[in-house]
Formats: sequence, C-alpha cells, structure tokens
Amino acid sequence: MSSSAVPASRIRWRRGRVTATGRSGRDSLELTVDVPGDGEVRALAYRSLVGSPEIGDDVLLNTTALAQGLGTGGTALVIAVPDRLPPDPEGTGHLVKARYTPLQVSVQGVDEQDTEHHALMVDADDLGGMPVVVADLHSALPAVLIGMLATDPDLKVAYVMTDGGALPAAFSRTLDALAPSLAGVVTVGQAWGGDLEAVTLHTGLLAARHVLQADLAVVTQGPGNLGTGTPWGFSGVAAGEACNAVTVLGGDPIGALRISDADPRPRHRGVSHHSLTSFGRVALGGVTLVAPRGLSSELGGQVDEDLAGQPKRNPVVWVDTDGLDTALGLSPVPLSTMGRGYPEERAYFLAAAAAGRFAALRVPVPGDEEATPEEAEAERDAVDADPQT
Repeated sequence: MSSSAVPASRIRWRRGRVTATGRSGRDSLELTVDVPGDGEVRALAYRSLVGSPEIGDDVLLNTTALAQGLGTGGTALVIAVPDRLPPDPEGTGHLVKARYTPLQVSVQGVDEQDTEHHALMVDADDLGGMPVVVADLHSALPAVLIGMLATDPDLKVAYVMTDGGALPAAFSRTLDALAPSLAGVVTVGQAWGGDLEAVTLHTGLLAARHVLQADLAVVTQGPGNLGTGTPWGFSGVAAGEACNAVTVLGGDPIGALRISDADPRPRHRGVSHHSLTSFGRVALGGVTLVAPRGLSSELGGQVDEDLAGQPKRNPVVWVDTDGLDTALGLSPVPLSTMGRGYPEERAYFLAAAAAGRFAALRVPVPGDEEATPEEAEAERDAVDADPQT
C-alpha cells in the first residue's frame, strides 16, 4: 500500500439528529437518534465528555458495536455534538485515561499529588486483612453484594471496577441502582467515572479501604466481557491478577466462581474454564474458592469434579445459602448474565451470593480480634471445607 493511501476506518461513523431523550444515569444520557439510511437507533452520550445533547441536535456517532449486534455494547455512542460543544474542563486532575485515543479524558486521581487524599495514600500500604471478593463478570456484582448485605446489612462495601470490559462506569445501569448500597465506586487503570479514580488496582484497593473506609470490597471488570473460545484469550484472566494484588496488599482474596447449568457452551458448564484458569493458574498467591452448599449434588457432582484439580493454595469452602434465594429474588436490579436471568442462571447468581456471604463472615468484629466461641461455632456451621455432594 502506498504511503498516500487512506486506510479504512476502524470506526463506523454516522451522523444523525436527536429525536428523543431518555433515561439519565450517573454520567450518561440515553437518546434516540435518526440516522439517514439506518433509521432510528439507540444511542448513549457521556455528558462529561460531550455535554448533554438535546432534541434537534445533530450528533456524530460511533455505531461499530451496534452494527455487530453485541449484547452489552449494542448501542451507538455519541462522539460529539459539533454545533454545541461542552465547556472546557476545570480542576487540577492530571490522570489521563483512554490515553492517546481521540476520547482521552482527564480525571483527578485519589493517589495524585493535588488531591486531599494524597497524604493518606502515601502512607497506605496494607488492606489489614480486608476480605475482597473477585469475580470474572460485572453481572456477578449485585449478587455478591446481596450475599454480603443479607448476612450483615451494616457492612460498608466498596466496588473496584477494572478496565477489562467497559471503561466508563456510567455505562453500568447496575451501578446507578446499587449506589445507595455501596460505600463508593473506584475506577482503576483505564476505567473511569467512579466516585474515586485510581492509577492501578493496587491503589484502588487501598483507596477502598482507607479513603472509603470499606469493610469489604468487590472487584470485577466493567460491563462486557471479551472471550475468544481459547484457553487464555478472555478478559477475565485479570481476575487472577486481582487476587494477586489483594494478596500482596495483605487482603483476603475470595473467588466468586462462575458456575452454570444453563450455558449452552460446554466450556462454561459446571465451573467455567474462566474461573478454573484465572484462579487456578494465575492467582499464584492463593484464593479461597466459594461454592454454595448442596449445589454440586444438584448438578450431578460436576462442581466437585471441576474443582478437584485446583492447587492446594486454593481452598474450596461450601457455604450455607439459607435465605439467599429469597434475597436474590428481591434484587434491586435485574439479574442477568449472558442474556439469561434469575432463576434460569440460579447456579451462577447463587455462587456469587455465597461468595459475598463468606466474605461477610470473614470481617473481623471491631475491637475484638478473636471471635467468641459462639461466633466461631456459627461460622463453622455456615462454612464447611468438605464438598457437599
């Protein structure tokens, strides 16, 4: 190809006119846009990037994911409102995320010099044993949180969102609905839009503990998941690296297993190969793997069989799920993973809730480092290291 040739665009550009506005989220606005040749399409504008489009505005759209029919990303994204640009950014934040892309954005990081939290973050070096539940998919978040708060409604829970899926926290409707139940959202790496921004997962976890004063944290990627059907080609590999970060910082890593008896793909039936790989081969510091008591017998012993090959550094515990089915049925957000809801994917959501319950039971009682005999007995009753087949 000659140097003067124009390469084909990797973005499917379209122009359109806003015909209706819809739901408004933490930093998002849903739109209906009339696109010549395509008709009316659903679109999403991030107001901190492009302003707030109004009916009648002409907009530039990225329709790449929409054209591919992606389940999570199947919407057009507003790139600009060219006739009404938003005001220039204000403030001192100098963390740049989505770096060196046309939509790179500057935010103030909890760990940078000009923030009120810098001195605290300079000294922060340990999670103090804080339990951290790590899950492969964003869809596990509400179920994990339900398991935690159904066990102890007074716990403060922080969510740390990594950059394996969607980068803007505003893309998640789940976070809008869960906000009253969370101590805060920390977006790390290239993810942005949380209550706090952090450079790395490590500083994000430390911010959850020391700035948000959380008792517990949940780590998942943002909405969306990239998989290729190959052993290592999936974004959830980062779940294992997250466990390593928790270990390095003196936290208590707990793995929420991805379990399914409804997924049509054999590699995700029983315990998904994503969980077996990320926790079993990437989490070198070890992680406690949690399964709902009795689930293995419901699935014909498959969970036992799948977990039998886990290394010794990954203990498997079986947790009572009394009351969790009821709590999941009352979820403040629709429970859905890969287009399937609850109870169709009961095993998946119950496993996530069980991980949340186990984490809640691991939180130390304030001012009492050693559990009373009654508390110890209650925890033994709720948690069993032996498979329940």
